[in-house]
Amino acid sequence: MSIHLHWYLPTNGDSRDIVGSGDDSHRIDGVAGAFRPATLDYLKQVAGTAETLGFEAALTPTGTWCEDAWITTAALSQHARRLKFLVAFRPGFISPTLAAHQAASFQRLTEGRLLINIVTGGDPVEQRRFGDHADHAQRYARTGEFLQVFRQLGERAGSGKAVDFQGEHYQIEGANLLASPYAPPPVFFGGASPAAEQVAAQYADTYLAWGETPRQIGERFERVQGLARQHGRSLEYGIRLHVISRDTEAQAWEQAERLQSAVSPERVREALALFSRTESVGQQRMTALVSKLGADAVGRSARNLEISPNLWAGYGLVRGGAGTALVGSHAQVAERIAEYHALGLTHFILSGQPHIEEAYWFAEGAGAILRKRGLWTPA
Repeated sequence: MSIHLHWYLPTNGDSRDIVGSGDDSHRIDGVAGAFRPATLDYLKQVAGTAETLGFEAALTPTGTWCEDAWITTAALSQHARRLKFLVAFRPGFISPTLAAHQAASFQRLTEGRLLINIVTGGDPVEQRRFGDHADHAQRYARTGEFLQVFRQLGERAGSGKAVDFQGEHYQIEGANLLASPYAPPPVFFGGASPAAEQVAAQYADTYLAWGETPRQIGERFERVQGLARQHGRSLEYGIRLHVISRDTEAQAWEQAERLQSAVSPERVREALALFSRTESVGQQRMTALVSKLGADAVGRSARNLEISPNLWAGYGLVRGGAGTALVGSHAQVAERIAEYHALGLTHFILSGQPHIEEAYWFAEGAGAILRKRGLWTPA
Protein backbone atom coordinates (compact mmCIF):
# COMPACT_ATOMS: atom_id res chain seq x y z
CA MET A 1 0.00 0.00 0.00
CA SER A 2 1.35 3.44 -0.91
CA ILE A 3 1.77 6.15 1.67
CA HIS A 4 -0.19 9.36 2.22
CA LEU A 5 1.94 12.45 2.76
CA HIS A 6 0.39 15.44 4.52
CA TRP A 7 1.80 18.84 5.42
CA TYR A 8 1.12 21.30 8.26
CA LEU A 9 -0.47 24.75 8.51
CA PRO A 10 1.41 26.96 11.01
CA THR A 11 -1.62 28.82 12.35
CA ASN A 12 0.43 30.15 15.26
CA GLY A 13 2.99 31.69 12.92
CA ASP A 14 6.10 30.56 11.12
CA SER A 15 9.80 31.32 11.23
CA ARG A 16 13.28 30.23 10.17
CA ASP A 17 13.66 29.13 13.81
CA ILE A 18 11.59 26.74 15.91
CA VAL A 19 8.15 28.12 16.74
CA GLY A 20 6.69 26.42 19.78
CA SER A 21 3.18 25.15 20.29
CA GLY A 22 2.02 26.37 23.67
CA ASP A 23 2.14 29.51 25.78
CA ASP A 24 5.54 30.48 24.35
CA SER A 25 4.56 29.99 20.74
CA HIS A 26 5.30 33.53 19.59
CA ARG A 27 8.74 33.78 21.23
CA ILE A 28 11.57 33.54 18.74
CA ASP A 29 15.14 33.70 20.05
CA GLY A 30 16.57 34.29 16.60
CA VAL A 31 17.00 37.01 14.02
CA ALA A 32 14.85 40.08 14.61
CA GLY A 33 11.94 40.21 12.21
CA ALA A 34 12.16 36.52 11.36
CA PHE A 35 8.65 35.73 12.64
CA ARG A 36 5.93 35.29 10.00
CA PRO A 37 2.45 35.96 11.41
CA ALA A 38 -0.31 33.51 10.56
CA THR A 39 -2.17 35.86 8.24
CA LEU A 40 -4.62 34.52 5.69
CA ASP A 41 -2.28 35.60 2.90
CA TYR A 42 0.65 33.68 4.38
CA LEU A 43 -1.38 30.56 5.15
CA LYS A 44 -2.67 30.65 1.56
CA GLN A 45 0.94 30.48 0.42
CA VAL A 46 1.64 27.48 2.66
CA ALA A 47 -1.52 25.68 1.54
CA GLY A 48 -0.81 26.51 -2.09
CA THR A 49 2.72 25.15 -1.76
CA ALA A 50 1.44 21.91 -0.21
CA GLU A 51 -1.10 21.51 -3.00
CA THR A 52 1.41 22.25 -5.76
CA LEU A 53 3.88 19.70 -4.39
CA GLY A 54 1.28 16.93 -4.20
CA PHE A 55 0.65 16.66 -0.47
CA GLU A 56 -2.78 15.17 0.16
CA ALA A 57 -3.91 17.22 3.16
CA ALA A 58 -2.75 19.85 5.63
CA LEU A 59 -3.11 19.50 9.39
CA THR A 60 -4.38 22.53 11.30
CA PRO A 61 -3.67 22.45 15.06
CA THR A 62 -5.99 23.40 17.89
CA GLY A 63 -5.49 25.43 21.05
CA THR A 64 -5.62 28.95 22.42
CA TRP A 65 -2.10 29.50 21.07
CA CYS A 66 -3.19 29.33 17.41
CA GLU A 67 -6.04 30.40 15.14
CA ASP A 68 -9.29 28.45 15.25
CA ALA A 69 -8.97 25.45 12.96
CA TRP A 70 -12.54 25.37 11.64
CA ILE A 71 -12.65 29.03 10.65
CA THR A 72 -9.14 29.10 9.22
CA THR A 73 -9.55 26.02 7.05
CA ALA A 74 -13.00 27.08 5.86
CA ALA A 75 -11.39 30.28 4.56
CA LEU A 76 -8.40 28.48 3.04
CA SER A 77 -10.55 25.83 1.38
CA GLN A 78 -11.88 28.46 -1.00
CA HIS A 79 -8.34 29.13 -2.23
CA ALA A 80 -7.41 25.48 -2.86
CA ARG A 81 -8.81 23.15 -5.50
CA ARG A 82 -7.64 19.73 -4.35
CA LEU A 83 -5.92 19.99 -0.94
CA LYS A 84 -7.78 18.39 1.95
CA PHE A 85 -7.81 19.82 5.46
CA LEU A 86 -7.16 17.77 8.58
CA VAL A 87 -9.02 19.86 11.15
CA ALA A 88 -8.06 19.35 14.80
CA PHE A 89 -10.52 20.16 17.56
CA ARG A 90 -11.34 19.30 21.18
CA PRO A 91 -14.44 17.11 21.55
CA GLY A 92 -15.17 18.31 25.08
CA PHE A 93 -15.79 21.88 23.95
CA ILE A 94 -18.50 21.22 21.36
CA SER A 95 -21.49 18.91 21.19
CA PRO A 96 -21.11 15.88 18.90
CA THR A 97 -24.28 16.88 17.02
CA LEU A 98 -22.94 20.35 16.24
CA ALA A 99 -19.54 18.94 15.26
CA ALA A 100 -21.17 16.41 12.92
CA HIS A 101 -23.28 19.21 11.44
CA GLN A 102 -20.19 21.37 10.87
CA ALA A 103 -18.34 18.45 9.32
CA ALA A 104 -21.21 17.68 6.94
CA SER A 105 -21.43 21.32 5.87
CA PHE A 106 -17.66 21.46 5.36
CA GLN A 107 -17.82 18.34 3.21
CA ARG A 108 -20.54 19.80 1.00
CA LEU A 109 -18.88 23.21 0.63
CA THR A 110 -15.46 21.71 -0.19
CA GLU A 111 -16.69 18.69 -2.18
CA GLY A 112 -15.41 16.18 0.34
CA ARG A 113 -12.06 17.67 1.41
CA LEU A 114 -12.36 17.29 5.19
CA LEU A 115 -10.48 15.00 7.56
CA ILE A 116 -11.01 15.13 11.33
CA ASN A 117 -8.33 15.05 14.03
CA ILE A 118 -9.77 14.51 17.50
CA VAL A 119 -7.56 16.01 20.25
CA THR A 120 -8.71 15.02 23.73
CA GLY A 121 -6.34 17.48 25.44
CA GLY A 122 -3.73 16.96 28.12
CA ASP A 123 -2.81 20.35 29.57
CA PRO A 124 -5.08 20.96 32.59
CA VAL A 125 -4.31 24.69 32.58
CA GLU A 126 -5.48 25.11 29.01
CA GLN A 127 -8.49 22.86 29.58
CA ARG A 128 -9.63 25.11 32.42
CA ARG A 129 -9.46 28.12 30.12
CA PHE A 130 -12.42 26.56 28.36
CA GLY A 131 -14.18 25.75 31.63
CA ASP A 132 -13.25 22.08 31.43
CA HIS A 133 -12.27 20.54 34.76
CA ALA A 134 -12.54 16.86 33.78
CA ASP A 135 -9.60 14.67 34.69
CA HIS A 136 -7.66 12.46 32.27
CA ALA A 137 -9.93 9.42 32.58
CA GLN A 138 -13.09 11.51 32.29
CA ARG A 139 -11.80 13.26 29.17
CA TYR A 140 -11.18 9.99 27.36
CA ALA A 141 -14.51 8.55 28.46
CA ARG A 142 -16.17 11.69 27.11
CA THR A 143 -14.21 11.41 23.86
CA GLY A 144 -15.44 7.86 23.39
CA GLU A 145 -19.05 8.94 23.83
CA PHE A 146 -18.50 11.91 21.52
CA LEU A 147 -17.11 9.75 18.74
CA GLN A 148 -19.87 7.18 19.11
CA VAL A 149 -22.50 9.87 18.51
CA PHE A 150 -20.44 11.69 15.86
CA ARG A 151 -19.96 8.54 13.81
CA GLN A 152 -23.58 7.40 14.13
CA LEU A 153 -24.82 10.76 12.87
CA GLY A 154 -22.55 10.59 9.84
CA GLU A 155 -23.56 7.03 9.04
CA ARG A 156 -27.30 7.76 9.37
CA ALA A 157 -27.34 11.13 7.57
CA GLY A 158 -30.42 11.40 5.38
CA SER A 159 -31.74 7.96 6.41
CA GLY A 160 -34.53 9.27 8.61
CA LYS A 161 -33.13 7.28 11.53
CA ALA A 162 -32.50 9.66 14.41
CA VAL A 163 -29.69 9.16 16.89
CA ASP A 164 -30.58 8.80 20.57
CA PHE A 165 -27.81 8.41 23.10
CA GLN A 166 -27.75 8.31 26.89
CA GLY A 167 -24.29 8.38 28.39
CA GLU A 168 -22.46 9.84 31.33
CA HIS A 169 -21.35 12.91 29.40
CA TYR A 170 -23.92 13.29 26.59
CA GLN A 171 -27.68 12.84 26.46
CA ILE A 172 -28.78 13.16 22.83
CA GLU A 173 -32.38 12.91 21.67
CA GLY A 174 -33.59 12.73 18.07
CA ALA A 175 -30.42 14.02 16.41
CA ASN A 176 -30.10 13.78 12.62
CA LEU A 177 -28.32 15.28 9.64
CA LEU A 178 -29.36 16.15 6.11
CA ALA A 179 -28.50 13.72 3.34
CA SER A 180 -25.13 14.37 1.74
CA PRO A 181 -23.42 13.10 -1.42
CA TYR A 182 -20.14 12.98 0.54
CA ALA A 183 -19.04 10.37 3.03
CA PRO A 184 -18.42 11.36 6.65
CA PRO A 185 -14.84 12.54 7.13
CA PRO A 186 -12.29 9.98 8.34
CA VAL A 187 -11.35 10.30 12.01
CA PHE A 188 -7.67 10.65 12.95
CA PHE A 189 -6.97 10.16 16.62
CA GLY A 190 -3.86 9.98 18.81
CA GLY A 191 -2.97 9.31 22.40
CA ALA A 192 -0.40 7.16 24.17
CA SER A 193 -2.26 6.21 27.34
CA PRO A 194 -4.20 2.92 27.71
CA ALA A 195 -7.44 4.93 27.75
CA ALA A 196 -6.52 6.63 24.47
CA GLU A 197 -5.61 3.33 22.85
CA GLN A 198 -9.01 1.88 23.79
CA VAL A 199 -10.83 4.86 22.25
CA ALA A 200 -8.74 4.61 19.10
CA ALA A 201 -9.41 0.89 18.77
CA GLN A 202 -13.17 1.44 18.94
CA TYR A 203 -13.74 4.66 17.02
CA ALA A 204 -10.74 5.93 15.01
CA ASP A 205 -10.06 5.35 11.34
CA THR A 206 -6.38 6.31 11.63
CA TYR A 207 -4.38 6.07 14.85
CA LEU A 208 -1.64 8.70 15.10
CA ALA A 209 1.56 8.86 17.10
CA TRP A 210 4.19 11.54 17.53
CA GLY A 211 7.61 10.66 16.15
CA GLU A 212 9.11 8.04 18.41
CA THR A 213 11.69 5.45 17.41
CA PRO A 214 10.64 2.61 15.08
CA ARG A 215 10.85 0.15 17.97
CA GLN A 216 8.56 2.27 20.16
CA ILE A 217 6.13 2.87 17.31
CA GLY A 218 6.02 -0.80 16.39
CA GLU A 219 5.19 -1.83 19.96
CA ARG A 220 2.41 0.74 20.28
CA PHE A 221 0.79 -0.01 16.96
CA GLU A 222 0.89 -3.75 17.52
CA ARG A 223 -0.89 -3.21 20.82
CA VAL A 224 -3.58 -0.95 19.30
CA GLN A 225 -4.02 -3.35 16.40
CA GLY A 226 -4.77 -6.12 18.87
CA LEU A 227 -7.32 -3.97 20.68
CA ALA A 228 -9.01 -3.07 17.39
CA ARG A 229 -9.34 -6.74 16.46
CA GLN A 230 -11.20 -7.34 19.71
CA HIS A 231 -13.84 -4.92 18.39
CA GLY A 232 -13.86 -6.48 14.92
CA ARG A 233 -12.11 -3.46 13.42
CA SER A 234 -8.91 -2.63 11.56
CA LEU A 235 -7.21 0.75 11.55
CA GLU A 236 -4.74 2.70 9.50
CA TYR A 237 -1.71 4.13 11.26
CA GLY A 238 0.13 7.42 10.98
CA ILE A 239 2.94 9.48 12.45
CA ARG A 240 3.58 13.20 13.02
CA LEU A 241 7.15 14.34 12.29
CA HIS A 242 9.19 17.39 11.36
CA VAL A 243 11.67 16.99 8.51
CA ILE A 244 15.05 18.47 7.60
CA SER A 245 15.91 16.90 4.25
CA ARG A 246 18.97 18.17 2.38
CA ASP A 247 21.28 17.23 -0.50
CA THR A 248 23.82 15.85 1.99
CA GLU A 249 23.67 14.53 5.53
CA ALA A 250 26.14 17.22 6.66
CA GLN A 251 23.92 20.02 5.33
CA ALA A 252 20.89 18.59 7.15
CA TRP A 253 22.68 18.37 10.49
CA GLU A 254 24.08 21.85 9.97
CA GLN A 255 20.50 23.10 9.83
CA ALA A 256 19.61 21.12 12.96
CA GLU A 257 22.62 22.69 14.70
CA ARG A 258 21.42 26.15 13.67
CA LEU A 259 17.91 25.53 15.01
CA GLN A 260 19.23 24.17 18.31
CA SER A 261 21.71 27.01 18.81
CA ALA A 262 19.00 29.64 18.20
CA VAL A 263 17.15 28.80 21.43
CA SER A 264 18.33 30.00 24.80
CA PRO A 265 18.78 27.87 27.93
CA GLU A 266 16.15 30.04 29.63
CA ARG A 267 13.61 29.29 26.97
CA VAL A 268 14.31 25.56 27.21
CA ARG A 269 13.88 25.60 31.00
CA GLU A 270 10.61 27.52 30.73
CA ALA A 271 9.26 25.19 28.03
CA LEU A 272 10.15 22.00 29.90
CA ALA A 273 8.53 23.42 33.06
CA LEU A 274 5.41 24.09 31.00
CA PHE A 275 5.40 20.55 29.60
CA SER A 276 5.87 19.05 33.07
CA ARG A 277 2.33 20.00 34.10
CA THR A 278 0.75 17.95 31.32
CA GLU A 279 -1.44 14.90 31.84
CA SER A 280 -0.79 13.80 28.26
CA VAL A 281 1.18 10.55 28.20
CA GLY A 282 2.29 11.34 24.66
CA GLN A 283 3.74 14.68 25.77
CA GLN A 284 5.42 13.01 28.72
CA ARG A 285 7.07 10.57 26.30
CA MET A 286 8.21 13.42 24.04
CA THR A 287 9.63 15.37 26.98
CA ALA A 288 11.47 12.30 28.26
CA LEU A 289 13.48 12.24 25.03
CA VAL A 290 15.16 15.57 25.90
CA SER A 291 14.85 15.85 29.68
CA LYS A 292 18.25 14.28 30.43
CA LEU A 293 20.05 17.12 28.68
CA GLY A 294 17.43 19.84 29.10
CA ALA A 295 18.88 23.34 28.85
CA ASP A 296 22.38 21.83 28.73
CA ALA A 297 21.61 20.76 25.16
CA VAL A 298 22.05 24.37 24.05
CA GLY A 299 25.61 24.84 22.88
CA ARG A 300 26.17 21.11 22.38
CA SER A 301 26.09 19.15 19.16
CA ALA A 302 22.62 18.41 17.81
CA ARG A 303 23.74 14.81 17.47
CA ASN A 304 23.46 14.50 21.26
CA LEU A 305 19.68 14.43 20.70
CA GLU A 306 19.73 11.87 17.88
CA ILE A 307 17.64 9.16 19.54
CA SER A 308 17.58 6.79 16.56
CA PRO A 309 19.28 6.94 13.16
CA ASN A 310 18.32 10.31 11.62
CA LEU A 311 15.66 10.95 14.32
CA TRP A 312 16.43 14.19 16.19
CA ALA A 313 14.55 15.23 19.35
CA GLY A 314 15.67 18.87 19.29
CA TYR A 315 12.26 20.30 18.49
CA GLY A 316 11.03 18.93 21.82
CA LEU A 317 13.33 21.29 23.73
CA VAL A 318 10.88 24.15 23.20
CA ARG A 319 7.92 22.80 21.24
CA GLY A 320 5.01 20.93 22.73
CA GLY A 321 3.42 18.06 20.83
CA ALA A 322 5.48 16.63 18.00
CA GLY A 323 9.06 17.07 19.16
CA THR A 324 11.16 15.03 16.73
CA ALA A 325 12.44 15.51 13.19
CA LEU A 326 13.87 13.28 10.51
CA VAL A 327 17.27 14.79 9.71
CA GLY A 328 19.52 13.63 6.90
CA SER A 329 20.19 13.44 3.21
CA HIS A 330 17.20 13.00 0.94
CA ALA A 331 18.06 9.32 0.59
CA GLN A 332 18.31 8.85 4.36
CA VAL A 333 15.01 10.61 5.09
CA ALA A 334 13.28 8.56 2.40
CA GLU A 335 14.75 5.37 3.85
CA ARG A 336 13.55 6.21 7.37
CA ILE A 337 10.04 6.84 6.04
CA ALA A 338 10.18 3.52 4.20
CA GLU A 339 11.18 1.81 7.46
CA TYR A 340 8.18 3.27 9.26
CA HIS A 341 6.00 2.24 6.33
CA ALA A 342 7.29 -1.32 6.67
CA LEU A 343 5.89 -1.29 10.22
CA GLY A 344 2.42 -0.60 8.81
CA LEU A 345 2.29 3.21 8.79
CA THR A 346 0.52 4.76 5.82
CA HIS A 347 -0.04 8.39 6.90
CA PHE A 348 2.87 10.79 7.44
CA ILE A 349 2.03 14.30 8.68
CA LEU A 350 5.16 16.36 8.11
CA SER A 351 6.32 19.90 8.77
CA GLY A 352 9.46 22.02 8.79
CA GLN A 353 10.38 25.61 9.34
CA PRO A 354 9.83 27.70 7.38
CA HIS A 355 6.93 25.65 6.05
CA ILE A 356 7.09 26.88 2.46
CA GLU A 357 10.81 26.38 1.95
CA GLU A 358 10.99 23.09 3.86
CA ALA A 359 8.08 21.65 1.88
CA TYR A 360 10.10 22.16 -1.30
CA TRP A 361 13.27 20.69 0.23
CA PHE A 362 11.36 17.56 1.20
CA ALA A 363 9.13 17.06 -1.85
CA GLU A 364 11.89 17.66 -4.39
CA GLY A 365 14.36 15.53 -2.42
CA ALA A 366 13.11 12.68 -0.25
CA GLY A 367 9.67 12.88 -1.84
CA ALA A 368 11.14 12.37 -5.31
CA ILE A 369 12.97 9.27 -4.07
CA LEU A 370 9.77 7.89 -2.55
CA ARG A 371 8.02 8.44 -5.90
CA LYS A 372 10.73 6.56 -7.77
CA ARG A 373 10.43 3.69 -5.30
CA GLY A 374 6.69 3.54 -5.94
CA LEU A 375 5.85 4.39 -2.32
CA TRP A 376 4.25 7.79 -2.95
CA THR A 377 1.94 8.99 -5.68
CA PRO A 378 1.44 12.75 -5.28
CA ALA A 379 -2.20 13.77 -4.98
